[in-house]
Amino acid sequence: MLQYPDAKAVVRALEPDEPVTLLRPHAASRAARFFTQKFPGKAMYAVKANPSPDLIRILWDAGVTHYDVASIAEVRMVRDTLLDAVLCFMHPVKTRRAVREAYFEHGVKTYSLDTLEELEKVVEATTAEDGTRASDLNLLVRLRVSSEHSELSLAAKFGVDLADAAPLLQATRQHCDALGICFHVGSQAMTPFAYVQALERVRAAIAEAAVTVDIIDVGGGFPSVYPDLDPPALEDYFKLIHQHFEALPISYSAELWAEPGRALCAEYSSIIVKVEKRRGDELYINDGAYGALFDAAHVAWRFPVTALEDDLRNPLAEFSFYGPTCDDADFMKGPFMLPEDIQAGDYIEIGMLGAYGAAMKTAFNGFGASEAVLVADEPMFSLYRGDRPDPRESDNVVSLR
Repeated sequence: MLQYPDAKAVVRALEPDEPVTLLRPHAASRAARFFTQKFPGKAMYAVKANPSPDLIRILWDAGVTHYDVASIAEVRMVRDTLLDAVLCFMHPVKTRRAVREAYFEHGVKTYSLDTLEELEKVVEATTAEDGTRASDLNLLVRLRVSSEHSELSLAAKFGVDLADAAPLLQATRQHCDALGICFHVGSQAMTPFAYVQALERVRAAIAEAAVTVDIIDVGGGFPSVYPDLDPPALEDYFKLIHQHFEALPISYSAELWAEPGRALCAEYSSIIVKVEKRRGDELYINDGAYGALFDAAHVAWRFPVTALEDDLRNPLAEFSFYGPTCDDADFMKGPFMLPEDIQAGDYIEIGMLGAYGAAMKTAFNGFGASEAVLVADEPMFSLYRGDRPDPRESDNVVSLR
């Protein structure tokens, strides 16, 4: 794969008519080392955020040994990529065939569930042909918690209500080697207190069920930096999570897990797009809602942008984007701040697309192809490179140091 110093060098060399994906392995490796060294437990990568085998190898080389897989296709892909990785099948609804293949062919021992029906399914699918039941399962009951502190809610689809958790925990305890409780506070949690609230709900569930719990999995939701989304330092999240984990009525040897996705891969890639047309404050570009910019269109995510032409010197102005397809829904409202004299033929880098950008791409209308190259410069924003002002020093953020 070709390597360039930065996005401007790519534009000068290629003058591309199609989008170009810029990969920064050093950024992903740095994020992985941060989590593996500072999170007070086991950090497993949520593969759905970016299922690139190259990225998964980068994370493995940086110390990530556990992977949250949500489908049998992800199980197969990660196992083919990393023979020795620990795979955890954390989607609460699975087919019997998927569980059976995961357990007997790929060595997956860890599963999440949120109903008695799913428990029965997992137990049945992991039972040998001679009737011997699996004795090495880690079964995690997913508890529904609030997403009020997150930018994207994950509170509606999965999770057992607290009022119904005790019977499920008690039944699950009978069929596993290690019993766990997991939850998800929602994507891009903007305060560590999201996890405090969730762990208090975990405490209540354990007390009601009166069972021994061996694993607490605080899920994902760890944030990255975007325009207008500047979260507290991740150390604050880790410290509060650890304090409240230690206070839970759990096994003395209980393990603390997390499932970072966005936080590990957001800085991994960006994309160069070309302006095909300008209409007032609307720019027609060659990637969009059906490509890497799904979140910008469908959940109004504001990604950082920068113009790549040296002769654009006017003040910044607000722009929205239209993608290349024929669909009116291929629209990204923004606002995206770019030089007010930007025109057709100019190039833009759109940053922080490592999370979900690659995973959500389609080939709708014949678009979606893009070349990938390596670049050596830094991502537009970073939680990990050490030059970001510490929000803990702000007057309106409580310091936890």
